[in-house]
Amino acid sequence: MRLCPDERVWRTHGHYGRDFPRGEYKVRERPILEEIAAELRTALAAGRDVVMDHGFWTADERQEWRRIGEQAGAAVTLVYLPATHDELWERIEDRNQQTYDDPNSMYFSEDDLRRHAGRFEEPQADEPHLVYDGHSATVLRALGYDDTQESAR
Repeated sequence: MRLCPDERVWRTHGHYGRDFPRGEYKVRERPILEEIAAELRTALAAGRDVVMDHGFWTADERQEWRRIGEQAGAAVTLVYLPATHDELWERIEDRNQQTYDDPNSMYFSEDDLRRHAGRFEEPQADEPHLVYDGHSATVLRALGYDDTQESAR
């Protein structure tokens, strides 16, 4: 199961900066995060594997979501995908050029990127995480799947 707050905000409120003002994202996101937390608890209690596709910008935010997962009995793995400003901006520019109705293609400026990057806290050595190395097999092994299981999918 995959849960993505940004997609849910888009489906509920439309595009950030187009259908609602830029400064209102967190206000609109909060009740959605509460809904998703409840769905996450239910899914994990039922034994489902869940991917939370979310930015997890701060150590406190990551700790909060880790606690939700662990309280539900899950083995939580944070996968960190490091990227330079130039790599991120190139991806965002490509995404900005995609279809206007893609839930992940809200217009995001380079100033937006700089502002968000300024509040991002990179996971530190004392915070359990896996650094993504570009190979899905690395993540699958960390989650307890071996290469033979991956190739059978």
